[in-house]
Amino acid sequence: MIAQIKGQLVEKTPTYVVIDCGGVGYELKISLNTFSQIGGEANCLLFTHFVVREDAQLLYGFKEKSERELFRLLTSVSGVGPSTAMMILSSLSPNETKQAIVSGDVNTLKSVKGIGQKSAERVIVDLKDKITGIEVSSTNVGVSNNTIKEEALSALMMLGFSKKPAEKALDKTISSGDDLTVEELIKRTLKNL
Repeated sequence: MIAQIKGQLVEKTPTYVVIDCGGVGYELKISLNTFSQIGGEANCLLFTHFVVREDAQLLYGFKEKSERELFRLLTSVSGVGPSTAMMILSSLSPNETKQAIVSGDVNTLKSVKGIGQKSAERVIVDLKDKITGIEVSSTNVGVSNNTIKEEALSALMMLGFSKKPAEKALDKTISSGDDLTVEELIKRTLKNL
C-alpha cells in the first residue's frame, strides 16, 4: 500500500496533480478541496489511497488524512466508487459532507452529480455512526489566476461534462459578478449543471 507521496509538484490541475518523487512522476487524482489547499507549493506531501482495478491502477491524493479517511468511508458504501466519492468531495467541503451525513440532509447529498435519492439515503444510513470520529479542518485557500475559467472548464470536462453545457454553466456562474476562486467557481457551476 502506498500511504503518502512527497516530492516536487510538476503539474497541477483541479482534478489531478503530478508529483516527481525520486525521478518518477506519480499522477494522483485530487478533489477541489485538496487543489485549493496545495496552492503554489513547489514541494508537496499528499496522503494517498491506491486503487487496483482490472483495467487500471489509480492513486488518489489528499492534503489531509481526515479527507482521505472520509474518502475511504464514502467508498465503503455500496454503489459509491472512487469517482463518485471524489465528486462528493469536490462538490462539498469535507465539513459540509460530514454535516450532511450526521444531520441526515439528503438534499445536500443529492445536489452532487451522480447521487440520487437512494444513494444519498444509503450514504447517510451506512456512515452516520462511523463519521462522528473524523475531525475535518476548515482551511480554505483561494487561488488567484487569470485562467480561472479555463481551469474550471478543464476540471468540469475531466469530471465528465460536455464542453458546451459546461461553458454555458460557467458563464452563468461568472455573470453573478462575484470574485471566485477556481474551487468556488466549479462548486457553484456543478450546482447549475
